[in-house]
Amino acid sequence: MEEGILHVISHTDLDGITAAAVAWHANRRSRWPIKVTLCGYGEVDSLVAYGLSKGEDLLVLDLFCQRQETVDMLDRAFDGVELRRPLFFDHHKSTMEKYGNRSWLKVDTSMCAAKVYYSWLLSSGHGEEADVEALAEMRELVETANDRDLWLGERPESRLWQALVTLLGPHGALMRLSVNRSHVMDAGEERAAREFVTSQDERFKRAISSLDRRGDLAMLDDGILEFGDVSDFCGLVLDRMDNPPEVVAVLARRQGGDWAVSMRSRSGLAGRMVALLKDGRKVRGGGHDDAAALYFPAHFSREQIFSSLAAAMNSHRESSMGVGMTIGDILKGKLGQDG
Repeated sequence: MEEGILHVISHTDLDGITAAAVAWHANRRSRWPIKVTLCGYGEVDSLVAYGLSKGEDLLVLDLFCQRQETVDMLDRAFDGVELRRPLFFDHHKSTMEKYGNRSWLKVDTSMCAAKVYYSWLLSSGHGEEADVEALAEMRELVETANDRDLWLGERPESRLWQALVTLLGPHGALMRLSVNRSHVMDAGEERAAREFVTSQDERFKRAISSLDRRGDLAMLDDGILEFGDVSDFCGLVLDRMDNPPEVVAVLARRQGGDWAVSMRSRSGLAGRMVALLKDGRKVRGGGHDDAAALYFPAHFSREQIFSSLAAAMNSHRESSMGVGMTIGDILKGKLGQDG
């Protein structure tokens, strides 16, 4: 395959930004110029399709296609082609389960996407043109992103880095890492991040009092949290609240008018709800078992969104009750709960 311009496509969270920074530093001496796009799940398919049509050398990190047609296009394009490296580096379980055997995909659910790509670069026979010095200096940054993305809670600085991403914005954070690839914040960065965390805790108090909880589903409306708040807030609800819900959903109205619904759980339910609701046309989505997102069209009301999430939760529960369960058993159980 002829090698076109290197186009790095990555996610807008700390994991995706770290992955993009690793790709930029690892390749800039041998593959300049490098095109970098940070985006969400809704933009991946069009970017990949356009890149293929223009002959770009695609490197997609921490994201995967939402449409089967795009996967089919990739299968056709790379059928029988010996690749220098995979096009996609991911770590989501849904990607592994459906597409893990593709030669153009490297997926590992045991680590964040930045670490999947970073480890591949350092492994024997791979990344032979990579800037080894730059990679060595970025090891701690990758581990910080891994701690944050997997919720290991072993590195306090991972929350500060998430705060810095929120303050600077995804592209601002990437600019910082393109100039200074160290995970160590300077005094100004750390002060700003700590001040943000303090104000974040105040927003969390308001958000807790505004939660719309109905049974095991709790939803927070748009306008209370800021970008970058969701993971920490949902962790607060799921891990520290007495009698927590099973799923927390946070609404955000995007600039285009559509809805982004971020969901968190602790039993894999968020990912299963995404699998039930996304259709690749009107409703898109993706993510982990316990950290996933759905994107609803602008004409949906917040009540329609809540009802859709609740229906997906109930559908999953009913499908998990076992073959011997009858409709009468389900109704009897519901009547018992209501009584």
